[in-house]
Amino acid sequence: MAASVASGKIREVLPPVLDSSSDPPTLFDGTTRLYVSYICPYAQRTWIARNYKGLQDKIKLVAIDLTNRPAWYKEKVYSGNKVPSLEHNNKVRGESLDLVKYIDSHFDGPPLLPNDPAKQEFAEELLAYSDTFNKVTYGSFTSKEDPETKIGPTYDYLENALSKFDDGPFFLGQFSLVDVVYGPFIERFHIFFLDVKKYDIFKGRPKLSLWFEELSKIEAYAQTQRDPQELLTIYKKLFLGI
Repeated sequence: MAASVASGKIREVLPPVLDSSSDPPTLFDGTTRLYVSYICPYAQRTWIARNYKGLQDKIKLVAIDLTNRPAWYKEKVYSGNKVPSLEHNNKVRGESLDLVKYIDSHFDGPPLLPNDPAKQEFAEELLAYSDTFNKVTYGSFTSKEDPETKIGPTYDYLENALSKFDDGPFFLGQFSLVDVVYGPFIERFHIFFLDVKKYDIFKGRPKLSLWFEELSKIEAYAQTQRDPQELLTIYKKLFLGI
């Protein structure tokens, strides 16, 4: 693994982004590859899971330019033409929620789900809710309605969920798949609402605020974060056309 040392921590040197002018890797040669976009929150989920389990040497990152996709990606790798996708054992799988579970269950490394049945059950509830959470939030980006009225209840749901277990600041107490799934989106939503709507999703939600603060200290997550201004610029262009 190519890496550089900064502040006493090993940081992976990321491969270049591949676009329509780029040649494909040598596909289905036994190498396990995770196809991502460095700016996509869905792909970031799988990237975090890979990092947390210490799989940087076992799962190679391949970065795709979503604005100028290489034709071979759809034709030869993943017909869905989305990221993330995982090339493993001569098969390609997609869908971020499925992939984070797959990475956790099919590779060595620290587990991302606890053995406690109650925590596992709650994890499934929260994972199932994540699509609703994202849909409600994205739907409010262009709404004229007061953000607290529009999305407040969905964030209150997460605030209350963080009270379920008291053995740590994360959704299941300790860092898990649930934090992996929500983190990339809340990172972006906080930036967008604060700038565009002058609305702080963490205000009045101390557990959610502490959760994000602690999440940012997890090295596996921190190494996937992008510059906030870059994310804000992308979201303004995507959702507001500016």
